[in-house]
Amino acid sequence: MSGHSKWSSIKHKKGAADAKRGKIFTKLIKEITVAARMGGGDPDGNPRLRSAIIAAKSENMPKENIDRAIKKGTGELEGVSYDEITYEGYGPGGVAVLVECLTDNRNRTVAEVKHLFERNGGSLGEPGCVAWTFEKKGLIAIDKSKANEEALFETALEAGAEDVRDEEDQFEVISDPADFETVREAIEKTKLDYELAEITMIPKNTVKLDGKKAQQMLNLMAGLEDNDDVSHVYANFDISDDVLEAMG
Repeated sequence: MSGHSKWSSIKHKKGAADAKRGKIFTKLIKEITVAARMGGGDPDGNPRLRSAIIAAKSENMPKENIDRAIKKGTGELEGVSYDEITYEGYGPGGVAVLVECLTDNRNRTVAEVKHLFERNGGSLGEPGCVAWTFEKKGLIAIDKSKANEEALFETALEAGAEDVRDEEDQFEVISDPADFETVREAIEKTKLDYELAEITMIPKNTVKLDGKKAQQMLNLMAGLEDNDDVSHVYANFDISDDVLEAMG
């Protein structure tokens, strides 16, 4: 299983602890604010805002927090202005890494991101150096033990999904971003619980890691995710479940 879904599943399992520290809420509020600023405060006409609100609700963010973030984005309430920046680099073993940031201080953010790469066996690269490795897609990950493959395949494809992949202990439903919500709603109607549902960047190829490089890669991902200015991290590493379990 490649980094985009592997890491997202790890994050999902530790999400409650992150929420207590306020990390998830902070990042989601930034995303809602920027989405509203870029495309308006009506989620029906703003797909990015709609996705951000769905993500916020899945983390049990109070409605008033969501509404306040939207109003800051539309200018109804005073708020901080954030810049969107994407950094590209290489992790241990030549893993491609995309880091999307929302920041009010570009100098601080680039210095912190660069430091995290260098501390964990990687390096920051030039714009465009790894972006070609990824494609923007909708991703829904479902535990195999909770789904019938044939029924899931039929439901997903009828709703417009591009593919249903068998990935170790999960099924991954892949869709075009424009069809993501339709596919997600179709799966929800079957009363099937999913572990992850998001618009993400899926790599076209992967780099297999184990041993020290696998640990360094996970440390890099954790460090980037823990940074308040980082909104999303995508990487094309492949670490087996056995190696993950061995590392705890």
